[in-house]
Amino acid sequence: MEEKPPSQISNDTVDQEPGLPRESGIEKDTPEVPQRSTFRSILLVMTCTFALVLQTSNTTSVSISLPTIGQDIGIQEDQLQWLVSAYSLSSGCLLLFFGRIADLYGRKKAFIFGSLFQLVFSLGGSFVNAGQTLVILRGFQGLGAAALIPSAVGILAHAFPPSRARSIAFSTFAAGAPVGGAFGTMVGGTVTQLSQQHWRATFYVAASFSAMCCIGALASFDADKKYADVDKRIDWIGAILVTSGLVFIVFVLGQGSLAPQGWKTAYIIAMLIVGVFFVASFIVWERFLEKIADDPSKPRSMWTPPPLMRPSLWTRSKGRLAVVICVAFCNMCGFNSWTFWVQLYYQKYLLLTPVRTMIRFIPMFISGMSCNYVVALLIGRLPLVVFVVCGTLFSAVACILFAVINPSTTYWAFGFPSTVLSVCGADFVFASGTIFIAKTVSPHEQSVAGALLQTMVQLGTAFGLTISTIVFDSTVKQKSAQQGVTLNSQMTNAPASANLSGYRAAQWTAASWCLFASLLGLVFLRSVGVVGHKKSDDTVQSSRSEKSA
Repeated sequence: MEEKPPSQISNDTVDQEPGLPRESGIEKDTPEVPQRSTFRSILLVMTCTFALVLQTSNTTSVSISLPTIGQDIGIQEDQLQWLVSAYSLSSGCLLLFFGRIADLYGRKKAFIFGSLFQLVFSLGGSFVNAGQTLVILRGFQGLGAAALIPSAVGILAHAFPPSRARSIAFSTFAAGAPVGGAFGTMVGGTVTQLSQQHWRATFYVAASFSAMCCIGALASFDADKKYADVDKRIDWIGAILVTSGLVFIVFVLGQGSLAPQGWKTAYIIAMLIVGVFFVASFIVWERFLEKIADDPSKPRSMWTPPPLMRPSLWTRSKGRLAVVICVAFCNMCGFNSWTFWVQLYYQKYLLLTPVRTMIRFIPMFISGMSCNYVVALLIGRLPLVVFVVCGTLFSAVACILFAVINPSTTYWAFGFPSTVLSVCGADFVFASGTIFIAKTVSPHEQSVAGALLQTMVQLGTAFGLTISTIVFDSTVKQKSAQQGVTLNSQMTNAPASANLSGYRAAQWTAASWCLFASLLGLVFLRSVGVVGHKKSDDTVQSSRSEKSA
C-alpha cells in the first residue's frame, strides 16, 4: 500500500498520523496491526487504565488519610503535606526521562518495572513507623508511577492504530484519572476509618493494584517493537537539567506558602530562580541537539545524543499540540483545586467524617465511567473543539457551584451537580487531548509525548493549588481581621465564616483557570476537525487493506 506523506491536522477529519518533520531524517514507521484476541485487547486497555487509576489514587487516598497518619506516627501538621509532595515530585519530574526510556528500550519493560517498583515501595510504606522514612518511600513510590504512565500511553498507541478501537481505548484510559481520584478518596476514607489497619490499608490497596497491573501486562501486552533507525543513546544532560529544574519548581510551588517567611523566604526565591534557569537551559540544550540530529552534515559525538524531547514537538499541527497541552494544564489547575478545596470544605467546615466525605464523591466514579462511554461514542463524530470547550466549561461550572454554595442547603442542590460536572469536564479534555496527541506524533515518540502531557498536568496540579492557596490564605486573613480576630501561624483559630469565604474565593480562582482554558480552545482549536474514528472508517480502512493485499 502506498504510504501517504505526513499531513497537518486541519478542519478535515483526520485519518492518519502525521510524522516527524522532513528535516529530521527519520522516516515514519508504517504501523502494524498486532494480532490478538478480543479478550487480550480488553485486558490490555484495562491494565493501562488501572495504571492511571493507581497513579491518581495514590495521591488522593493518602491526602484524605493525612490527619490519621500524623497522629499515628507523630508527624507535625505542617510537615504532613510532604507525604503528598514527595510522591508528586518524583512522579511528575521524571515523566519525560522515563518516557524517553520507554520509547527507546521498550514500553512493556518500563511498565512492568514501574508496577513492580510501586508494589515493593507500597508494601514498604505499610510497615513504616517513622515520618521521614515514609516520606522517602513515597518518593520511591512515585518513581514507579513515572515509569508506568508514559509507557501506558505508548503501549495503547502501538496496540491500536488509528481506528475506532483506538478512540475507545484512549477514552477508557483517560477516565482513569478522574475515576482514580474518586476511587482513592473513597478507598482512603473507608479503610482509614473502618479498617483495623487504618491508613496502612491504603498502601495494601496500592500494592494489590500494582500487582494487578504487572500481571495484566505480562498477560496482555504485545512484545516491544524495535525501531532500527532510532539512535538509542540517552540525553543525560537534558535529563538532569529538566528533572532538577522541575524538582525545584514543584518544591517551591508546594512549600512556598509554608516557608517561615512565606514567598519572601530566601531559599524559596533562590530555588525558584534556579529551577527556572534549569528548565530554560534544558530547552536551549534540546534545541541545540535537535538541530544537530536534523542536519546530517554536522558531526556527531558522545556529547550530542538525540534530544530527550524535541522542542519542535510543541509546534506540531501548526502549534495546536501546544494549545492542547496548555488547555490540559489550565483545566487541571481548576479540577484539582476543586477536588482539594471541596474535600477540606466537607471535613474542616462541615466537620464530616472521612466516610461521609467519601460518600459525597461517589458520583465522580459513576459519572466518570458514563462519560467514558459518551466520549468513545462521539469522539469520531464531533470536532475536537466541542470536547475541549464543553469539558472546560463543565469544570468551570463545577467550581462556580461551590463558589456560591449555601452550606445550609441540601447536598443535591450544589454538591451533587458539581461533583458530576467536574469529572465530566476532566474526562472530556483529557480523553480528546490524548487522542489528538497520539495522532500528531510519530510512533517512536508516543511515550515521550504522553509524558509531556502528564508532566504539564502534574505542574498544573501544583500550580493551581499554589495560586488557590494564596487566594484562600489572603481571604481568610482579611475576613478575620474585619472581625477583629488575630490569627495564629496555622490559622486554626479563624472564624468559620472567614474560612467559608476563603473556600469560595479559592473556587472562583479555580473556575477562572477553566474559563481561560475554554477561551484558548475556542480561539485556537476551531479549525481542528474530528480526531476520533467512526465505525465506518474502520470498514473503509479494512477494505483498503484487503485490496492492497
